[in-house]
Amino acid sequence: MRINRDIFKAYDIRGLYPSEIDETVVRQIGRGFVAYLDARRIAVSRDMRVSSPQLASAFIEGALEQGAEVVDYGMLPTDAMYYAVANDGLDGGAQITASHNPKQYNGVKMVRKEALPLSGDAGIGDIRDMIANDGLPSPTRPPGTRSTRDALAGYIDKVMSFIDPALIKPFTTVLDAGSGMAGLVAPRLFDRLPCKTTRLCFDIDGTFPNHEANPLIEENRQDITAEVVRQKADIGIAWDGDADRCFFIDGSGEFISGDFITALLAEAFLLKHGPSTIIYDLRASHAVKDTVQRYGGGALMNRVGHAFIKQRMRQEDGIFAGEVTGHYYFRDFYYADNGFIPALLILELMSKKNQSLRDLLQPFRERYFISGEINTKLAGMDEVPRRLAQIQARYKDATIATMDGVSIDYPDWHFNVRGSNTEPLLRLNLEAKTPDLMAVKRDEVLGVIRGT
Repeated sequence: MRINRDIFKAYDIRGLYPSEIDETVVRQIGRGFVAYLDARRIAVSRDMRVSSPQLASAFIEGALEQGAEVVDYGMLPTDAMYYAVANDGLDGGAQITASHNPKQYNGVKMVRKEALPLSGDAGIGDIRDMIANDGLPSPTRPPGTRSTRDALAGYIDKVMSFIDPALIKPFTTVLDAGSGMAGLVAPRLFDRLPCKTTRLCFDIDGTFPNHEANPLIEENRQDITAEVVRQKADIGIAWDGDADRCFFIDGSGEFISGDFITALLAEAFLLKHGPSTIIYDLRASHAVKDTVQRYGGGALMNRVGHAFIKQRMRQEDGIFAGEVTGHYYFRDFYYADNGFIPALLILELMSKKNQSLRDLLQPFRERYFISGEINTKLAGMDEVPRRLAQIQARYKDATIATMDGVSIDYPDWHFNVRGSNTEPLLRLNLEAKTPDLMAVKRDEVLGVIRGT
């Protein structure tokens, strides 16, 4: 079968609908998923995109044809599908979603038993090759049957179990669901809390009539930022389309980087559970490891990507892990990422300390000065190794790690440069102990990367 191989990404399948991904392709992906896992019972759920119902039906048809029993959970956030797979003891699950992408995209996120992710190296590439090479095996079992089940109530209880709701103070809170799946979950959580909430874009609508559901892009945060500032709110919380990531805005309207949130969540876990292992991605601010060490925990740096993070958490019995892109992972949520547990834990930490989010972050702002991620476009993917080698040579007197790209560490500043998985880009994340040093070193390293 002729397919666009580019839709098979490092962590999911994603493309333009219907030109790159359509019902015919997704039906075959459903067959390939069941064949790859030799799955007998799987979960299928979907987000709110206009094309998601028909793509979910196509995936289910393929899975049934291949001989699997399918439990159709209907419309859910992606992390609720993880819950359904693990809680109901299924062999795997698929979520029809394109996450934070614009409305014209759709795709599939897939996990195996216990919500372990499929990735480009383990599963996604195999399914792609089966389909592209007309190598889908003949079914070994009769066609399966479809049943329906509700996972939302149990999922809500699971998320709420991470905090003591009685501790939460009546903070002024602005929420933006981005017309996405947070509109299904957030009301059921916040109705149990005393917070005074303003709820933006809670009508679930896959056409995204207000703004795209990608809070990492500044224009998509304009509404929530304005409302937080207008109300002098204690915190703003926004979610992406499939609601497996959340993002935070403080009372001044400042967007908070994911590494600072990782540091706060690490503090929350260490206060609750005592010394524990925390895993963080190698792009992160030293605020993370310094905070973990201050509370007696063990901080382990890891390469970027949810498949690598989840694997390391299981190996090290990590209680929590965070990535700067807003993915936060929890041992007691099947080592999977979740978009609502972080929101509740931050509110609980604010309550315990009787501080706004801005107050909690003030010590970080005084000590850690970060560049944010800066991308440099290259002529081609083959340029990446050469540029990384130049960086290593230029900073050979530093402490150097090559776990993922090149990480350079000096006593008062450090950075990581890594190539994109999908396009000819180098990504720089740099931090220094003063704003002036950060600016100087940022420009210096960019000069090395860009050959200026």
